[in-house]
Amino acid sequence: MIELKREVIATTIPYGQKTTLPKGANVEITQELGGSFTVLTDFGLLRIEGKDSDALGRESAAPVVAAADVPADAKTVATEVWNQMKTCYDPEIPVNIVELGLVYENKVEPVDGGYKVDVKFTLTAPGCGMGPILQSEVQSKVLAIPGVKTANIEVVFDPPWTQAMMSEAARLQLGMG
Repeated sequence: MIELKREVIATTIPYGQKTTLPKGANVEITQELGGSFTVLTDFGLLRIEGKDSDALGRESAAPVVAAADVPADAKTVATEVWNQMKTCYDPEIPVNIVELGLVYENKVEPVDGGYKVDVKFTLTAPGCGMGPILQSEVQSKVLAIPGVKTANIEVVFDPPWTQAMMSEAARLQLGMG
């Protein structure tokens, strides 16, 4: 158990609502992936952003930083978008959204000396309140890629996600292989 060193705003899982964890609250880190922490508390399962890692007495869980040079073509940008999305994790499952099979589209088009990115992804459960949080995380990581001017990140539910969409690596990681 870790005692919080200061008050933090956390996100409830899977509902996606913000809640305040007081200084001194006890938490247990259950997942530390993609720049955020999933913690078990007296209030249930919550997500604490990497920027608040100091409250946990941890170093910043900084997200992957893209290369400094502007990629030469859309294919290179698309590869970097996939790489960034592999740093976005379902807060309840220790597998990234790409390996879970949640990403349905990654389209990159040249625009104004840079690139426009359109991503469509889904959630493991349609009622999950974490959709907007994951959407925002994907958008900020995609916009961090040099040369990306705009990023339209859309949560869709058609087709519905099934476990069959997971990669073999994800199935093995979750003991389903």
